Amino acid sequence: MIEEFAEAWEELTAPGAQFAMKEVEVRGVPMRVFESELPSMRFVWELSAGYADRDYVVFEDERYTYGEADAIVKSLAHHLVDEHGVGRGDRVAVSMRNYPEWVFSYWAIVSVGAACVGMNAWWTTDEMKYGLSDCRPKVLIADTERVERVAPILDDLRSGENGQPLHVIAVRHDGDLPDDASRWADVVDPASAPTTLPPAEIDPDDDACIFYTSGTTGFPKGAQLTHRGSVHNLLNLAFMAAVGNAAEAKVGSTSGLPDLADAEAPQNVFMAPTPLFHVTANNCLLHPATISGSRIVFLHKWDAGRALELIERERVTNFSGVPTMSREMLMHDDWDRRDTSSLAGMGGGGAPLQPDLVEKIDSSLKGGAPSTGYGLTETHGIVTANSGSLYVAKPSSCGRVVPVLDAKLVDDAGNEVTEQGGRGELCVRGAVVIKGYLNREEATADAIQDGWFRTGDIATIDDDGFVFIVDRAKDMLLRGGENVYCSEVEAAIYEHPAVAEAAVFGVPDDRLGEIVGVAIVVAPGTSLDESTLTDFLADKLAKFKIPERVWFMNDALPRNASGKFLKRELRETLIG
Repeated sequence: MIEEFAEAWEELTAPGAQFAMKEVEVRGVPMRVFESELPSMRFVWELSAGYADRDYVVFEDERYTYGEADAIVKSLAHHLVDEHGVGRGDRVAVSMRNYPEWVFSYWAIVSVGAACVGMNAWWTTDEMKYGLSDCRPKVLIADTERVERVAPILDDLRSGENGQPLHVIAVRHDGDLPDDASRWADVVDPASAPTTLPPAEIDPDDDACIFYTSGTTGFPKGAQLTHRGSVHNLLNLAFMAAVGNAAEAKVGSTSGLPDLADAEAPQNVFMAPTPLFHVTANNCLLHPATISGSRIVFLHKWDAGRALELIERERVTNFSGVPTMSREMLMHDDWDRRDTSSLAGMGGGGAPLQPDLVEKIDSSLKGGAPSTGYGLTETHGIVTANSGSLYVAKPSSCGRVVPVLDAKLVDDAGNEVTEQGGRGELCVRGAVVIKGYLNREEATADAIQDGWFRTGDIATIDDDGFVFIVDRAKDMLLRGGENVYCSEVEAAIYEHPAVAEAAVFGVPDDRLGEIVGVAIVVAPGTSLDESTLTDFLADKLAKFKIPERVWFMNDALPRNASGKFLKRELRETLIG
């Protein structure tokens, strides 16, 4: 199968082939780009007009066709331009659950040349204040939960030397509106929408989206995702599906990946159970679904039983979430009672699929196969992908690096690791590496050097070019696909006056992969318990970042010679 895969790769990237590439220089960095690259994400949306009568977005029991979505997008786009002066270089923030309005807002914003700031919907009021102060959007589009959360800080955000207009468009909100706010239904009128989008000038290296990723300094960083990067991630997804399908066809099996290039093929149906404010759902599911005329299915919140019900009802062909979601569905009592025969592919990203889960998916899908992708916000989506027979053969590998990325491993001194099987930090360079971090020149310079982005993941690469992630260099854990930077949590914990020492680390968990744990030494003459700590952190950190395992230590935490806590030693002592 490796031989067939390599043959298909060469065939599809050959000169004149569908995924042929050329060398260019972008922002002073040499890189490969696809010759067939599209000019912008606006162009991607405009291509979807050919699917007007097809179902596009399904949210629980709501349903919108491509034609209905197009009218909404055009109506909102003109409102943003005509009423709020939104245009190239501006930003519009979106903060809500995976409502259909998230999708429509995204396409309207990027189509007028502005950047869509996808805010983490679980941020607290303080976290929202930081993000909105950092990105300074002209408009915030938010659902009722987020409107209530942001209302107390709007005056502060709008006042002072760095104040901003920040008009609020409230989605699914029946309560009172804050000042300078309007309701979605009052500003979006698809029945009288213009027949065209507003004119817009968009450069491939303009920001299309800004997603915030937690930072080692305790403050989130706004990753600047460009139109070029988003387009190339989309083409990388199409390529990896094409090469996987071509290789499997040579041996008479299936990769489980959707064909994104054949518009006449039966409609693919994607289920996106993870939040749209992450590249996993937005860039790796919404984008390919849209360009291929597929249907995309959203849930109000994750529930394995409800997911199985919708898979049966909508005939979902591809499920992509964090690994725990696939495991929960396979273990659910309804798995054998629901018709899941439509599933051609099942898996996801955000965290590695454990090898046993790869086998379970392969044996449980009647006509499908497991798949995974490894990537980061800073790469607009996937760095590698693995699926089908190759994934079953190499269940510990996240796959081969996509064709428009260069990859290398470096040691602690920054030297390239050249020996076969050697370990080093994975670094990548190419069209999908972000422009940088908004307002964070130093953080950008630390993460991206001469175009090379340091992923923070320790990896090996085998003789076939397949990547194996073996550890993380950053002080970070992955809880159910959410990045949690330990220093951010520690910074919040240290605000409590009773805390003398605190070390945060990941605790293995069968369902979520890891949960947040902390070892604490209490200051003399004070007291603290887990319940009090949880209450203290409730308005400082999103819920998924709050420690779920807490150890109160009688002695000082172990440190190395430079004074850093020995977290591995702590983990071994406390967890075993």
